[in-house]
Amino acid sequence: MNGAFNYGAAFSRNIGWVTEDEQAALQRKRVAIAGMGGVGGVHLLTLARFGIGAFSIADFDTFDVVNFNRQAGAVVSTLGQPKAEVLSRMAKDINPELDVAMFPEGVSDANLDTFLDGADLYVDGLDFFAFAARRATFAACRRRGIPAITAAPLGMGVAFLCFTPESMSFEDYFCLDDCDENEMALRFLLGLSPAMLQRSYLADASRVNLAEHKGPSTIAACQLCAGVIATEGVKLLLGRGGVPVAPRGYQFDAYRNRFTRTWRPGGNRNPIQKIGLAIARRQLAGMKKASHHG
Repeated sequence: MNGAFNYGAAFSRNIGWVTEDEQAALQRKRVAIAGMGGVGGVHLLTLARFGIGAFSIADFDTFDVVNFNRQAGAVVSTLGQPKAEVLSRMAKDINPELDVAMFPEGVSDANLDTFLDGADLYVDGLDFFAFAARRATFAACRRRGIPAITAAPLGMGVAFLCFTPESMSFEDYFCLDDCDENEMALRFLLGLSPAMLQRSYLADASRVNLAEHKGPSTIAACQLCAGVIATEGVKLLLGRGGVPVAPRGYQFDAYRNRFTRTWRPGGNRNPIQKIGLAIARRQLAGMKKASHHG
């Protein structure tokens, strides 16, 4: 069956938005993606359809029924199967010539250098609360000169940030040192989404529980993230088109029909961010109190 596959024909409809030479260049690129869950899996499949030729993918988890609302690859027939293996199969069904390096143990200090070997771009697909792995991965990308991008699925929208070797660093932007996990979660959320466009239509605040690492999510947001990641990722890989870098970013919320460019010099040290964090802490305390009384 693979004999019927032809790279040029398979991705010929990309030509026009990219040139034939650019498509050939994408075939030679490697993208590393940590996390094959809500956003990571759909990032992989979307970039595979753009004709990227090689991937390094990492995830230690298996598919569960609670993944069905948003995760590419989460279907009845894949229940209990490793996410990395399932997504690798799906990507190779799109392009049988793909070079996929799998890291079924996830990313860690022990394998980060191998995971990032040869990567032209890093795409963040880690779970929201995987702070240690995320910090280590972004730091390794900076050391190795690899652009690193993230798109957060928030409500029914997307918030985008890009960190390059020349931009503000992930650590300087988010300021995650010297705080507990709840505070890390608040700083990460507000850093991703300074405009917080999604906040006004949260229908049931009791579903947000930072202590238990739980929060609502939608497929609409995950697919918006994939479109943004693929677009900005291809621009970075081809060296064309402006990509905003930290402390600049943007958020698009489809539910509210709002697009906002964000700029937070100093990241979470910015005075506006500090006010936002103080408000978020009070709101979180109020939600906890209400849930205890309930």
